[in-house]
Amino acid sequence: MRILLVEDDDILANTLSQALRQSSYVVDLVTDGIAADAALTHDVFDLVVLDLGLPGLDGMQVLKQLRARKSTVPVLILTARDSLADRVSGLDFGSDDYLTKPFDLLELEARIRALIRRKHGVSETLIAYGPLRYDTVDKSVLVGDQALDLSARELSVLEILLLRAGRVVSKEHLAERLYGWGEEVGDNAIEVGVHRLRKKLEPVGITIRTIRGLGYLLDKPDAG
Repeated sequence: MRILLVEDDDILANTLSQALRQSSYVVDLVTDGIAADAALTHDVFDLVVLDLGLPGLDGMQVLKQLRARKSTVPVLILTARDSLADRVSGLDFGSDDYLTKPFDLLELEARIRALIRRKHGVSETLIAYGPLRYDTVDKSVLVGDQALDLSARELSVLEILLLRAGRVVSKEHLAERLYGWGEEVGDNAIEVGVHRLRKKLEPVGITIRTIRGLGYLLDKPDAG
């Protein structure tokens, strides 16, 4: 999952970027409102963590312009502005959550997970798919009572496919969410990642279908 972090405090921005990447998120960072507005105009993200007191363009204005473009990307405001008026304005202008500084990293990550689940219509932290259970909190995969050993990239591919089970996921969609700015995406990088994941899933009866010219499909498992 790809997150745009908008934060002008260098120390906090670097700390958050590292922490979120360790939790398997792809993180792109901008430090001013103008750059944030440009990124949100031209790139695709699963979630935005947005400070309000930004140089160039205030975070509230970034949010208003984002919603004016009819974007539905979840936005979590993370700010030192803790007045009731600011919280109300942030929510009324279209943010999905509002967290004030100082904050606990565990709470921030929990709120991020909740917003991403909500975006995909998932209410539980545990996603079940046939014999497979994926825990969105600790990023673990179980088949029965056995852990399935997946690399960080394989886990990210699986999460994307699980959240869109029954729908075709294009290579472009995968690339947008697996790679951030400055990361090279080879011509066959997506195919290789899906192939490796497929080889680990097929022995437990789960198949990733290739839909020629369109992308990949994780069929909805049969009921029961």
